[in-house]
Amino acid sequence: KAAEVLSTLVEGVDLSSMLFMTSKPAKVAGLDCVLTRCGYTGEDGFEVSVDNANATALMQALLNNAVVSPAGLGARDTLRVEAGLCLYGQDIDETTTPIEGTLLWTIGKRRRAEGGFLGAEVILDQIKNKPARKRVGFVIHGAPARSHTQLFDKEDGETPVGEITSGTFSPILGKPVAMGFIDKALAKSGTDVFAKVRNKMIPAKVSKMPFVPANYYRGPGN
Repeated sequence: KAAEVLSTLVEGVDLSSMLFMTSKPAKVAGLDCVLTRCGYTGEDGFEVSVDNANATALMQALLNNAVVSPAGLGARDTLRVEAGLCLYGQDIDETTTPIEGTLLWTIGKRRRAEGGFLGAEVILDQIKNKPARKRVGFVIHGAPARSHTQLFDKEDGETPVGEITSGTFSPILGKPVAMGFIDKALAKSGTDVFAKVRNKMIPAKVSKMPFVPANYYRGPGN
């Protein structure tokens, strides 16, 4: 309901004309702001940039609507895991390639064809021959598996095959979900593995992401 709520406060912008990842200056509750239709949740929403001095007034104007409630980064983190969105410094870092992170879409077709960019030798080889590990989703059949939880191919815990990088309990799905890296041989959706949670081996299953389909606004009817 982000657009519905914001439309009661915004001046000078037709929100139906703003597609996902577009920005426009606008007045919100009479305050000079910049609207961007985005947000790291997988849901349709807006990020509103405003001068520090007006931040409290903007927040209060939004909270005056009965359907609006404040939510912190914990809620955002749950939503972005459900949406399969990785967080830099936690799920990916300077040691992760786009291919390992299932982020090939960030490299345009022309760049893939021409090469010559930083890291091209490694990345193009991984596109052709596949990387040794891959970022995938997991459905956890037990206690939630958090960051740095080790993954094993069997319940005996003798052979480590990967690691959870983000995990949470999904309120929408009603069960724990996670993402992380696993050996390519076990990366197929439906593969059974085990997560070591508080010294107990918890069954888990490799899953496609997103766990919850994205709801980005790409135009009327979409």
